[in-house]
Amino acid sequence: MNDAILRQHAEAFLAALGRHASPATVAAYRQDIEALCGFVDRQGEPASAFDQHLMRAFLGAERRRGQSPRSLARRRAALSRFADHLVKQGEIADNPLDLVRTPKQPKHLPRPVDVDTLSRFLDAPHDDSPLARRDQAMLELLYSSGLRLAELAALDLDALQDRRVRVLGKGGKPRQVPVGQRARQALDAWLSVRPQLATDAETALFVGQRGSRLGHRAIQKRLAQLAIERGLPEHLHPHRLRHSFASHLLESSQDLRAVQELLGHANLSTTQVYTRLDWQHLATSYDAAHPRAKRRPTRSEP
Repeated sequence: MNDAILRQHAEAFLAALGRHASPATVAAYRQDIEALCGFVDRQGEPASAFDQHLMRAFLGAERRRGQSPRSLARRRAALSRFADHLVKQGEIADNPLDLVRTPKQPKHLPRPVDVDTLSRFLDAPHDDSPLARRDQAMLELLYSSGLRLAELAALDLDALQDRRVRVLGKGGKPRQVPVGQRARQALDAWLSVRPQLATDAETALFVGQRGSRLGHRAIQKRLAQLAIERGLPEHLHPHRLRHSFASHLLESSQDLRAVQELLGHANLSTTQVYTRLDWQHLATSYDAAHPRAKRRPTRSEP
């Protein structure tokens, strides 16, 4: 398998991935695979040995280039999935990434915004222009439903129902999440003026001044600017609102499984880390609640 064939397989893999994954996911995988192909080109050797030695050399070079552990883990995950594709195609016998460890991840998570501070921020008055209504609807929906940035940007009009919204999460996994009353009111206010901005053929729920779908970067910039304009004493981005949603809901409900479902996490451990819930707290709750958690005192032998 020379370099040209490797790239052909990469294109076939990305095309197959695009049939069920979001464009953002495909773009991320393409970036990671292109990084590997570029490494192989710079080495000046054919990629005939798609093995663990190549993978370790590549990830080592990426680490020396200053890639963070999180980025390295993402690179490894993308290449592992690509390798699985090559195994299915009969190009390689085994997935070489199975023998390459995932870099340890630092547990740096955004702090949730204080409940009262966030409430004052969301209740701050605005000029009631179409763009202000749009921004308010985005803010309320992000916090009300715990959406990811990509999920919010990808929403179409038909995804919004009376008290819930249908989203397409990571890996193309669909889920439905509730929409709170305040978010519903903000959305209704936005929808009443959306035709003033949106082009006739545009299906996106949130659009920009030119009438087309609002992009990821534009949403991030608007949230950061709104934090400054409304006097929020800290930086605001979509992931902080998602983290605040999860943390505040968990503090009130203590229902980790429900929060997991709402966030769209495949594994409960992801939700536990995401919300910074202490496993010791879970163990204490288990010991206090489960009928067979406590060890019965043993009777002494006669």
